[in-house]
Amino acid sequence: MEKVIIVRYSEIHLKGKNRGYFERVLILNMEKSLKGLKHEIKRRSGRYLVDSFEESETDEIINRLKKVFGIHSLSVAIKVPAEIENIYRAAQQVCFESGSFKVSTHRADKSFSLNSMQLSAEIGGRLLAENKNLSVDVHSPSFTVNIDIREDGTALVFNEFFKGAGGMPVGTSGKGMLLISGGIDSPVAGHMIAKRGMQIDCIHFHSYPYTNMQARDKVVELAEVLAKYSCGTKLNIVSVTKIQEEIHKKCNGEYMVTLLRRFMMRLAERVAKKCGAQCLITGESLGQVASQTVEGMTSSNSVVENLPVLRPLCGFDKDEIIERSMAIGAFGISIRPYEDCCTVFLPKHPVIKPSLKSVLEEESKLEVDKLIEDAMATLEVVQL
Repeated sequence: MEKVIIVRYSEIHLKGKNRGYFERVLILNMEKSLKGLKHEIKRRSGRYLVDSFEESETDEIINRLKKVFGIHSLSVAIKVPAEIENIYRAAQQVCFESGSFKVSTHRADKSFSLNSMQLSAEIGGRLLAENKNLSVDVHSPSFTVNIDIREDGTALVFNEFFKGAGGMPVGTSGKGMLLISGGIDSPVAGHMIAKRGMQIDCIHFHSYPYTNMQARDKVVELAEVLAKYSCGTKLNIVSVTKIQEEIHKKCNGEYMVTLLRRFMMRLAERVAKKCGAQCLITGESLGQVASQTVEGMTSSNSVVENLPVLRPLCGFDKDEIIERSMAIGAFGISIRPYEDCCTVFLPKHPVIKPSLKSVLEEESKLEVDKLIEDAMATLEVVQL
């Protein structure tokens, strides 16, 4: 008997003639996810089998594959030659010692001697006769023995489905640049867009020495969380200290957040174009903070020259975002009490609904092009 992991894909089956491309990207992403672990991945008629792995690493393989977008579900199965005695012995291995159960058979090989119902009845009857602590319940069993008869003369026997990440394989929907802070929202936004198949690079703005190195380390950890879902990422780090000092010195303090946000969008677009990203992604949620009003978003959007700006959290409330943050393993990092650059020189009463005319008047007091060039000179890239 050989232990294998069955991998079933998600939306790829809807892709018609293009399905082969999505399958190739998915298997590449699976290989990246399992790097460093002994394994082989084989294509088997609408699914993949992972085999030749160390049994002690089964849980680690499952946990890694759960983070690969494009996977619908996984099962740890026993693979045997498709003969009734072999299937029965495998069923004994996955059968619980007590409880209600049923046997469910899928027969891809229609030449097998018994049809699906006959094989389920045969194996279920034997299991029931062997163990008096078992009972049959075909409607609400406590566990199911699943049998999958394949066309290659093998049978896969298993008792559990693990939910995959769903979505589309990362790399099939272009590339985006995520503006990532140390907060809760932006990692969730990046995760949501990666789930739709987009490769994600990140850009982070810091205000050292007004913010400390722990704030930077926190963002690196958040980007590492994203990297596990997006098959790696690049974190671009840019200092906006001088920009904030100039705004604080020359402009109305109520416009600090609005003006800083416009500089961030300009810098993000610059870096996006350098790395081939096709859009910007933010963690903004409408009305959540002063800068996330329609007027504030309009102000920041107006400086982006060529790229679309995606805001996947725009209609989410904070509780929904926190729930997703917890689910992806980012929340505990995000709530560490290290301030990001947006808290530096924060006005007591920031403007909530800035008119573009007023914003431009304040911005005219600054040497915008020079400040952008100086900030770009601080660019640092971390490969994760």
